[in-house]
Amino acid sequence: MCNACVIDSVKRSMLSRRSLFTGAAATTAAVVAAGLTSARPALAAGSGKVADLTHAWDSDFPTFDGNPGILYEEAVNIDKSGYQLYKLTIFEHSGTHIDAPLHFSKDGMSVDEIPAGNLVCPLCVIDLKAKAKYDANAMVEPADIEAWVSANGEIPAGACVAFNSGWADKVATPEFRNTPDGNFAFPGFSKAATDLLATMNVACIGTDTLSLDPGNSADFAVHNSWLPSGRYGIEGLAGLDAVPARGATIFVGAPKHKKGTGGPARVLAVY
Repeated sequence: MCNACVIDSVKRSMLSRRSLFTGAAATTAAVVAAGLTSARPALAAGSGKVADLTHAWDSDFPTFDGNPGILYEEAVNIDKSGYQLYKLTIFEHSGTHIDAPLHFSKDGMSVDEIPAGNLVCPLCVIDLKAKAKYDANAMVEPADIEAWVSANGEIPAGACVAFNSGWADKVATPEFRNTPDGNFAFPGFSKAATDLLATMNVACIGTDTLSLDPGNSADFAVHNSWLPSGRYGIEGLAGLDAVPARGATIFVGAPKHKKGTGGPARVLAVY
C-alpha cells in the first residue's frame, strides 16, 4: 500500500472516530440538559447572586441544651509536623443544622437518606419580624401563609418555607435563647401552619431560631408531626434579609453520615 493511501486511510479513520465521539458527547449533553430541565425544582432564574444562610459556629454558639455544640482538639501541630488538623467533636443539632425525620421517630429517614432532590428547593420566606418584635414566642400561623400566597403566588411543591423573625441578629446575645429570667423564648411554627404546608407538598421548613417549635412549646408539636411525616427542617438559618420572599433556590449541604438524626449544614441561596 502506498504512503498516500495509508495517510488517506488514517484520515478517514480519524474523522470517523471524531464524528462518533462528537455524536456521543452531544447525546450526553442532551441527556444532562434534559435532566436539568426536568429536575424538581427548577433553579431560580435570578441575577446569579449567592447568599450564605449559614452561621459560622464554635463552642460559644448557643444550643438548645446549653452545652457546646462543637469542640476542637489539636490532632497535628504545624510547628512539629509541617501541617495542621483538628479532631472535632460535633453534636448533630448545633449551629445551622438539619433535623432529619429520624430525629423524632424511631424508624424515620436518617439524614443520609434524604433524597438529593429534596435538598435543592425553591425558597419561600415569610417575614415574621413584626410579630416577633412584640412576642418572643411568635408563631407562623395559617393566616401568615395565606397572606404570603396572596402577595407572592402559590407555594411550589418541593419548596422550603422559612421564616425570617430577625432572630439571627440576636445570635451573639442571651436573648437568642432565653428571656432575662431564663425561660426559652424564640419564634417557631405552629402545628396548624405546618399541617397546612404538608398539604402543599412542601419539602422542608426553616427557622432563624433554635427550634422548629417556639421557645415556650411544651409538647414539640411541630417536631412530632412534621418530621415523622418524612419531611425535614432547618434550624438556625442566617442571612435571610438578603434573599427575596420568592424566587431564590436554596441548596442544603446536608451531612451524609449513616443513621444520622441531622447535622450541621452549609446552606446557600441563589437568586
